[in-house]
Amino acid sequence: MRIRTVVALTGALALSLVTGCAQGGAAGSSSDTVTYWLWDANQQPAYQACAKDFQKENPGLTVKITQLGWDDYWTKLTASFIAGTQPDVFTDHIVKFGQFADLKVLEPLDDLGIDESAYQPGLAANWIGQDGHRYGTPKDWDTVALFYNRKLTDAAGLPAAQLNDLSWNPEDGGTFEKAIAHLTVDENGKRGDEPGFDKGKVKVYGLATNGAGDGDGQTQWSTFAASAGWTYTNEKRWGTEYQYDSKTFQSVIKWYFGLAKKGYMAPFTDYNIASNQANTQVASGKAAAAFDGAWMISSYDGFKGLDIATAVTPAGPTGKRATMMNGLADSITKGAHNKAGAKKWVRYLASAKCQRTVGGYGTVFPATPDGTKAAVAAYKKKGIDVSAFTRPVADEKAGGKEFATFSYPITNYAADVFALMHPAMQDIYGNGRSVTSLDRTNSQINLILGQ
Repeated sequence: MRIRTVVALTGALALSLVTGCAQGGAAGSSSDTVTYWLWDANQQPAYQACAKDFQKENPGLTVKITQLGWDDYWTKLTASFIAGTQPDVFTDHIVKFGQFADLKVLEPLDDLGIDESAYQPGLAANWIGQDGHRYGTPKDWDTVALFYNRKLTDAAGLPAAQLNDLSWNPEDGGTFEKAIAHLTVDENGKRGDEPGFDKGKVKVYGLATNGAGDGDGQTQWSTFAASAGWTYTNEKRWGTEYQYDSKTFQSVIKWYFGLAKKGYMAPFTDYNIASNQANTQVASGKAAAAFDGAWMISSYDGFKGLDIATAVTPAGPTGKRATMMNGLADSITKGAHNKAGAKKWVRYLASAKCQRTVGGYGTVFPATPDGTKAAVAAYKKKGIDVSAFTRPVADEKAGGKEFATFSYPITNYAADVFALMHPAMQDIYGNGRSVTSLDRTNSQINLILGQ
């Protein structure tokens, strides 16, 4: 029996039509132009600078960069595959990689000679398909940390040293839950850990919400699940079984969403992907702290009148602090019009020179160590301490005694996993459904993966 959602099935069928499309190449491309798509407007100036240098080194080649918003980006990319107007090169995300590779819309990049040791650990290996071919070159990376409003933490008597030394467990929440409870204040000025606290009339939540987390929980529950020793699948990459039915995972989810029931974390209804994400809740004073990714550093730093700082993730039952380490890549489309030029451009994007240039803009952490150093220096010039994001990577590289980093789950049928986990997690967070309901969801997912 095949279990498919309409969205996932439609997307897969649409992409499968690529093999029957005219191979017209990217719109506006020619033998002397390489078309390149990305979604982050903040990074565009850095890549324009790389393109300028690339063009000097490759006379006769021009890089045409197109920037699109996140949602429009993937919609138009899918449509371009179908229409045969795909870009030569595009910024790829690991959550999309499995489906793109399976549908054979990506060009193998084995001949680019990518040396995995030239990049931060694990970044290059994530882009090897099940067939053993490379389909992406390392671009950048990010981790997750706790952003907090220093005015509110100071008022609560929680210094930076204490916030960087928190721990948690699924039984009583540990010092992390105590800190979040103390940061929570109701309309009468009572803190979450004080007698008389009214969880129904909260003025400032200790922790903002970024929603239910779907199947990856990157900026929600992933750090807790991983620090409890749980992994998404039975293999590090290309697993064949998800593990949402794990008692360990379900105990983490019950505790995590339980923070909202206690009034310490903003309720599910406070989250809106378009207008009220975790950073907005912190900016408005509705929440004192939020787990968020490194890609949001500039956004939090830009909040006028707020002194925002960051702390590392709390240590879990394993004794380690955990954070997802996600890395983007540059991929070449199978139907690229200027494939030769595209390979030159992608090789340059992955080079130490381009990554140092990108790092110098202080908007992202490039995949090479030197690129990362350049980014840290650039952030420092802006007065931003990014050590909460870089410490886990440095520690992992040295043997991982304090931190554990992990990747997005890399499997086939990512769209189907999302389609099933999205409503399942929302139902638990928003409607109080039992975490044991994930047993059935997990069985459905694994049935799909076993096709």
